[in-house]
Amino acid sequence: MLYLYSFLDDFVLLYPVYALLFDDAGLSVGQISSLFVLWSVTGLLLEVPAGAWADRVSRRLPLCVGPLLTAVGFALWVLVPGFWTFAAGFVLWGAKGALASGSLEALVHDELAREGRADAYARVMGRAESAGLLGVMAGTGLAGPVLASGGFLAVGAASVVASLVTAGVGLGFPGGRVASEDDGPPLRSALAEVRRVRGAVLLVPAVAAVWGALDEYTPLLAREAGAGDAAVPWLLLVVWAGATAGGLLGGIWPSGGSLPLLLTGSAVALAAGAAVRHPGGMVLVGVAFCGFQLAGVVAGARLQARIEGAARATVTSVAGLGTDVATVGVYGGYAVVSGVGSHAVAFVVFAVPYVVVAGVLGGRRKGARFRTPP
Repeated sequence: MLYLYSFLDDFVLLYPVYALLFDDAGLSVGQISSLFVLWSVTGLLLEVPAGAWADRVSRRLPLCVGPLLTAVGFALWVLVPGFWTFAAGFVLWGAKGALASGSLEALVHDELAREGRADAYARVMGRAESAGLLGVMAGTGLAGPVLASGGFLAVGAASVVASLVTAGVGLGFPGGRVASEDDGPPLRSALAEVRRVRGAVLLVPAVAAVWGALDEYTPLLAREAGAGDAAVPWLLLVVWAGATAGGLLGGIWPSGGSLPLLLTGSAVALAAGAAVRHPGGMVLVGVAFCGFQLAGVVAGARLQARIEGAARATVTSVAGLGTDVATVGVYGGYAVVSGVGSHAVAFVVFAVPYVVVAGVLGGRRKGARFRTPP
């Protein structure tokens, strides 16, 4: 059920072509960028309240309501294309992302814990994330033929249907834990929990934000490297295949595996893949995304393992909020760096933060070993 939900949730044929829809509607680059900002800001504003709602009411309900919101948004895009309907669609999409963030992770962890299988969380969520990426890849492969045969209306209709089916599948999830009145004010208890596990909370955006933002620019990197427009989707499939593999590896990554080494190696692969300025370099970018996706699964599992009490969805949403804030920062930084240099230069520059994070994690591990008595 979880894997089917994840696949369908990302099986959106509009993903690879909505920029073309915006361009055909006459939007400028500035207007398109403002839509992305609106999308991000919506998630920032709703992320934590949505997590608190999931903790107090139901963790299944947000997972059913969210896809219904995107179904409405996608329908608006193709039926009444224009800047304001595109903006409304992105608000709905941002709300859907906020509803899902924290709710799904909390539901999966608590259900596994009830079954005595909490240690399987990384494996299960890694597979779920890989299922989602397979949905993206399948949607990308079908978008071209569907667009050619039926235009944006057909692509939009397929996306709406996928969202509606996703909501239906979500009804099959267990309700998830609902906090009792004895748990106290939800946000207060959540903030106390965030302070207690702040290292694990901060690790999630530190790992996820940069590569998650760079993913939006991989088509431009491939084109700059010399790939023709017809070859770009195939190169993106290579990159997404790497990320998919990273999710699958999450379940077999050893508990004592070196996260600093993984981040450093992935950063080197990312920088090298961009620096070669050749379409073949996208293979190395795929290797890097494999490592970053794996690191994200590990970071998420560490956070879930450390959370206690009833505010699990809220605490996870706080980590998601940190990721959203950092991602917006990367968008702004990328615009500056790529404007001064190139897409390749920007990818190399944004590999550096991962080396810094790896250094901080490595220093903490050494400090912990030093403080441990023989």
